[in-house]
Amino acid sequence: MGHSGGVSEAVVVLGYRNPQPTANFINRWRVRAGLRSISTGNGRDTRVIFSGGANGTGAAEAQLMADYAKSVLGFDGTVFLEDQSRTTWENVTNVIPLLEDVDRIKIASQPAHALKARAYLRRQRPDLAERLVLADDYRPGEWLIVKPLLALCGLWTLRNIKDGERKISL
Repeated sequence: MGHSGGVSEAVVVLGYRNPQPTANFINRWRVRAGLRSISTGNGRDTRVIFSGGANGTGAAEAQLMADYAKSVLGFDGTVFLEDQSRTTWENVTNVIPLLEDVDRIKIASQPAHALKARAYLRRQRPDLAERLVLADDYRPGEWLIVKPLLALCGLWTLRNIKDGERKISL
């Protein structure tokens, strides 16, 4: 199902509310999860899409995450910014044009949030949802200290997601 000359993979990194002038803890973690989700040896065939608008007065979440990826983590691959969205639904809607020509789509965020975004993609564009593969956004032990809180947040995040929307194409 390859697209001639197209990029084979897109990693979408979803932003989190970030009122300060640099990427906060959660956004820094999401950037690292997104970059480690790039298929090995495939850096040049992957586009990384940072998605998130300005929350409050500062720069857009997308810009803060891209700055962190480049200046702190030294990422020099292909980057796209989607800096208008304010909700997860808008994140998904606004990145769709950047996903049309890729073979594999990965969404990087906390697992419950990524699942919600994948379900939204399935609602908006079932054809593109067929290309979803899991990002490397869960490592056992990584969030141990905040696990109970994240579990509660995850349940709240997923309250409107139907069982059929939890599946992943592999």
